[in-house]
Amino acid sequence: MLRAGLSRAAAAVVGLALFVLALELLKAAAGELAPLLSQWHVSGLRQSVGFGWLGAYVVLSGSPVAAIALTLYSTAVLNDLAALGMMTGSRLGASFIVLFVGFLYYLRGERRVASVAIGVLAFAVTATIYLPALALGVFLLQRGWLDGIQFGTPAALESAIDLVFDPIVVWIQSIVPFWGVFIAGLAALLGAFKVFDSVLPEVDPERSRFANLANAIYRPMVMFFIGALFTSMTLSVSVSLTLLVPLSTRGYIRRENIVPYIMGANITTFVDTLFASLLLNSPRAFTIVLVEVICVSFFSLIILLFMYRPYQRIMNQLLDTVLANRWSMLTFVAVLIAVPLLLLFL
Repeated sequence: MLRAGLSRAAAAVVGLALFVLALELLKAAAGELAPLLSQWHVSGLRQSVGFGWLGAYVVLSGSPVAAIALTLYSTAVLNDLAALGMMTGSRLGASFIVLFVGFLYYLRGERRVASVAIGVLAFAVTATIYLPALALGVFLLQRGWLDGIQFGTPAALESAIDLVFDPIVVWIQSIVPFWGVFIAGLAALLGAFKVFDSVLPEVDPERSRFANLANAIYRPMVMFFIGALFTSMTLSVSVSLTLLVPLSTRGYIRRENIVPYIMGANITTFVDTLFASLLLNSPRAFTIVLVEVICVSFFSLIILLFMYRPYQRIMNQLLDTVLANRWSMLTFVAVLIAVPLLLLFL
């Protein structure tokens, strides 16, 4: 037991070091990315949403893309509204991995509705909450009402990061071009999340007590907090929502339990992004993430407290429409691919 605990602690330290190194590498390469992003017109809000959305598809996760958005902001490649848009797009794209896992279960012969429904609902709930939250977030940032809430990197921590990681970054820059530095940063970021995943305890959703707990709970607010808790533990909305796929296919999770779970997961998924903002020595980066968290929480709680039943009916109707037949499912997937492309390039 002690040896296992020490191994997990050592892995956590390695993961944290990789995370910091990734941010430093991405910052070093960010300035060179400015011409490319300018060519794609990513400076605008609409384009940044599409860029973050597609980026989450590429890495099959939203958290690394949100961290990249902050590094681009900290080096003045993106303005605050574009950074907010890219983070929003990363969360919209993160639901794709849940849909992908659902299709894998479908190909294995699981029930189509149960296996794919999680991904469809993940996107529908995320879109209907994050898009209004984006509009409110733009309003708050433009008015500057939360500008007084800023946290930068503590001086001692910044000095330690410079002392430990600057020589590594300089060495990598000396042997590879800027795009190689960016790829190295992205690889380190993905590696950090992989290491963090290995530190977490193994959860078998088909055999664990969570299956019985989920089967017994029907109150939306309780499932909201469970979704928030699981995502804060896994640091990934994709991972915590993917846990629902086998639970749903076995009938442990009913459809009405899924929506509030997704809402809670969509809020605490920003834990790692908030942490990243504290390491970038850009105090307003923390403000941008905080604005996103507040706006998403606001709309989620409004729905849960005052209009959950009609909202749930709308989500169920949308789900039934998408899963009606093979063509409707293919159309839904095509829309998920086409919309971010249109946002980015039109």
